[in-house]
Amino acid sequence: MSKILIKNIKGLFQTGEHLTHFKKGKEMDNGDLINNAFLAIEDDEIIAFGKMEDWGGITDWRDLEVIDAEGKYVLPTFCDSHTHAVFAATREEEFEDRIKGLSYEEIALKGGGILNSAARLQEMDEDTLFEEALKRIHNLVEYGTGAIEIKSGYGLTVAAELKMLRVIKRLKAASPMKIKATFLGAHAFPKEYKDNHEGYMDLMINEMLPKIAEENLADYIDCFCERNYFTLEQMNRLLEAGAKYNLKPKVHVNQFSIMGGVEAAVKYGALSVDHLEELDENDIEALKGSKTMPTFLPGCSFFLSIPYGKARQALAADLPIALASDFNPGSTPNGNMQLITSIACVKMNMTPTEALNATTLNSAYAMGINETHGSISIGKKANIMITKPISSLARIPYSYGENNVEEVILNGKIIKKES
Repeated sequence: MSKILIKNIKGLFQTGEHLTHFKKGKEMDNGDLINNAFLAIEDDEIIAFGKMEDWGGITDWRDLEVIDAEGKYVLPTFCDSHTHAVFAATREEEFEDRIKGLSYEEIALKGGGILNSAARLQEMDEDTLFEEALKRIHNLVEYGTGAIEIKSGYGLTVAAELKMLRVIKRLKAASPMKIKATFLGAHAFPKEYKDNHEGYMDLMINEMLPKIAEENLADYIDCFCERNYFTLEQMNRLLEAGAKYNLKPKVHVNQFSIMGGVEAAVKYGALSVDHLEELDENDIEALKGSKTMPTFLPGCSFFLSIPYGKARQALAADLPIALASDFNPGSTPNGNMQLITSIACVKMNMTPTEALNATTLNSAYAMGINETHGSISIGKKANIMITKPISSLARIPYSYGENNVEEVILNGKIIKKES
């Protein structure tokens, strides 16, 4: 048995025994903060927390590590509910193309973008793909990420999609992070199916999905419902097929255009609808009262210079919001969730507390792990981050690009930083 006691915590964020599954509207500006607090961990679970004045002291010193967090904040680790963190190569050449004036869509139409990543991934062996992805996601732990969703979608063949998902399955076993896998074969149409979209739909439904189910490789199913990619009808067909294998939807919608994807995703019981750079009143009405989490990806808006999601409009409609990194080699080559909170505050007018709620409690819901992650409650996983000494939690988004995390504990174990 191992035990950790953290004492003299300046502020303990997202803490309580009766927190809702997610926060919405005005609730999102409440951080459930306990000032001058303590937190006790035993093995991989949180066993006690509260104000220092209510702390009963140490009665058993055996196997106990004490951390003095004076001047520091303690938060649940970030849950990054939307990433493409398994890939074979970066795409700096497309970065330069955009600087020279080409749009993301124009680059994709000339064979770049997703098809570029797919061609490179198909050539890379599984072991190398796994080793590079493991290093990549572990680098994110130092910035406070403790849980991550990873999509396929850079395979686009039966063999390569299965290879990606097998890599993600290996990452689940090898990493202390909580990892969820999403099948995103419907990321783009491969070149060989450019003029045979129904043929690729048949390939995903009749060949990919049965093999994915047989090996238990995915938790969720996704589709890039967007102009020049997959139509609303194609998304509906794919989600219906996925439901037969108990794959809950988490879908890409409204990145460049509004096609009715939000309303359809809600009808199919989607756990989240992601991107939402474009959003209208019909989408907001569809989301009201649903169990679908609107998830914004401000890092993508920043890197592609496209509109930011209308966070204030969503909050005014009493909706919840999650934030995720969209970490990928083409449109968001950065998985730093502290930076995501900064962009959300500066460009989407979210308050620091709203942004931190959106990257912990609400993003845990968007990953389907809110019962064990995303808040500090007795019995939940001891996945927490301890900040450096800072004046307030607003320092995290305020000092954009700076790493304000001093220490990360995952599953009750202190994660040692790479030297």
